Amino acid sequence: MALLEVENLRVEFPTRRGTLLAIDDVSFQIEEGEVLGVVGESGAGKSLTGASIIGLLEPPGRIAAGQIRLEGERIDNLPYDELRRIRGKKIGAIFQDPLTSLNPLYTIGRQLVETIRVHTDDTEAQARDRTVQLLTEVGIPAAERRLGSYPHEFSGGMRQRVVIALALCANPKLIVADEPTTALDVSIQAQIIALLKKLCRDHKTAIMLITHDMGVIAETADRVAVMYAGRIAEIGPVKQVVKHPKHPYTIGLMGAIPIVGRDIERLTQIEGSMPRLTNIPDGCSFNPRCPKVFDRCYVERPDLVPTGETTAACWLHAKEKTGV
Repeated sequence: MALLEVENLRVEFPTRRGTLLAIDDVSFQIEEGEVLGVVGESGAGKSLTGASIIGLLEPPGRIAAGQIRLEGERIDNLPYDELRRIRGKKIGAIFQDPLTSLNPLYTIGRQLVETIRVHTDDTEAQARDRTVQLLTEVGIPAAERRLGSYPHEFSGGMRQRVVIALALCANPKLIVADEPTTALDVSIQAQIIALLKKLCRDHKTAIMLITHDMGVIAETADRVAVMYAGRIAEIGPVKQVVKHPKHPYTIGLMGAIPIVGRDIERLTQIEGSMPRLTNIPDGCSFNPRCPKVFDRCYVERPDLVPTGETTAACWLHAKEKTGV
């Protein structure tokens, strides 16, 4: 049984002009100790999928259909207080801006100690020892001396390390990391990536890594899900998706990445832009931008079908199997 199972997730935003469909029939699993990368353009639905799992959807957004199960137990329909207990204890979160997770008025020592005591039976002294251990583990130098420091006294990279320690306080089974390296420079990004990989290895923590950076995905993830307009376009082992993409959108994404040492005059360009939620086309939502579009793409929405080691939502592959 997978650690996390998301089945047919549908997220809607009711408005005066009608209901906007933001996440449309998304399904995937994450195994214990696995890193699943979720990649796509801004507005593809990556962060909303993560927020749905954590239970932090901003109103009026709501889960309209589907199920989310953690260790076999359904969590999407839990009362707020029950979900709050799971959040932090079984599911940790790392956000793009560390300052959204840290209270500027309290020392980082106080914030970590309080979080540990809320989710465990540790005494004050035990929680403090655990805090020092966590800060040391995530690479904060002189951890014990920094317990009395405030968030603004840390650099961006160090703040992100504190947030990772905060996410680990109760030894969660799953961490949802939403753009955890975007605001950091490249050298610090590499350190954070190495730290996340170490967490998986040492703690058997599963990570859902949300990003638009394929370099981060290629370096960190075991599998990758490519999202487009609220749906999964392709999902599979990261090496297969990067080197042998099957969906035209994924092919375009991979072709737009410069390769060191290869002399290419012009990178691939995906024409147009992602449709707005108010204007998602019939059939395949990628059809206005797809260089391989044909008649069926305009009228029928493709589901994920096997394409070797990956699965892709594209009629180019379903056509061979159905004879259409």
